[in-house]
Amino acid sequence: MTDPGVEVTADLVRALLQEQHPDLAGLTIREVTGGWSNQMWRLGDELAVRMQRMARTPEFQLKERRWLPVLAPLLPLPVPTPVRFGEPSERFPKHWTVMTWVPGKPLDHSSISRSVHAADTLAGFLQALHVEAPVEAPIATDRGAHPRNCTDGFESFFQAVTPDDIVADVRAVWDDAVAADDWKGPPVWVHGDLHPANVVVSDGTLSGILDFGDLSAGDPAWDLASAWVLLPAGAAARFFDTYARADEAAIRRARGLAAMKSLFLMLMGQNGDRGLPGGKSHWGPAGRAALDRVLSGI
Repeated sequence: MTDPGVEVTADLVRALLQEQHPDLAGLTIREVTGGWSNQMWRLGDELAVRMQRMARTPEFQLKERRWLPVLAPLLPLPVPTPVRFGEPSERFPKHWTVMTWVPGKPLDHSSISRSVHAADTLAGFLQALHVEAPVEAPIATDRGAHPRNCTDGFESFFQAVTPDDIVADVRAVWDDAVAADDWKGPPVWVHGDLHPANVVVSDGTLSGILDFGDLSAGDPAWDLASAWVLLPAGAAARFFDTYARADEAAIRRARGLAAMKSLFLMLMGQNGDRGLPGGKSHWGPAGRAALDRVLSGI
C-alpha cells in the first residue's frame, strides 16, 4: 500500500500539483473508484493523476512514461498517455503521473451489448499493437511467456477456486495449451493485463484500453486470451476471424491463458469477499462467466 504515514486525498493531489505543476492545480479533482497498483484521480475533464499505490517499485509508471507516447499514435483506440511527470517528494515519496483521461465506463461495472462491433474493435486494436517490439522493449518474466512457464501460477489458482464439476474440463484446456507449439515469430508488443477493469465501454462496445503497466515484448497469445475474458459468449470466433493472425497453436495457448486469467479473477472475487483491499468481490462472477466461455470453445 502507500506509505502508512501518507493518506492520498484530493488535498494532497492538489498540493503536489501546486509544487510540481502549478498550472494544473486549479482544475477540479475527483477520486476515481477502483485501482489496485495505482489510484486514479480525475483532473478537470481531460486529464487524470495516476498515484502509485500498491506497486512496490516505480517501474510500471516509468514504463508507461517511456512507451505509451510511442505506441498511442499507432493504436486505433484511446489509451492514457502521459503528459506530465510527478516525482517523489517529502510530501509523497512515490511517483505519480498526469495522463490523458480515457472516457467510458470500466467493463467490470458495465457490459458489452454490441458483441460483433466489440470483437472487431478488440481485434483491430490488437492487430495494431502486436507489431515487432524493438530490442530495448521490456521483457516480462511471466506475462508474455509460453503457458508451460506459468504452471505454478495456474496450479495455485486451479486448486484454490476451480469448481468440482468442471475440474477435468479446465485441466484439459490448460494441458492442451501447455502442449501447444511455441510462438514462432519475433516478440511483439503485448499489453499483458487485459481484464474487465482495464478496458472501458461506451455505447455497448469497447472504447478504450487502460493500464499498460505490464506492457512487454512476448507472445501475443497473452492478449488473445481477451477473446474469452472480455467479449460476450459467442464472440471469440468473430474476434479470431477478424484478427486473422492466430494459428491453431496460438489459439490453444490463448485459450489456456484465458482459463488461468478467469481463475485469477475468481480468486480476486473470493479475496474481495473476505474484505481484502480493493473490494473486488464482483470479479468472482465475471471470472466464472469468462471461464464458462473458455470451456465452450470458440
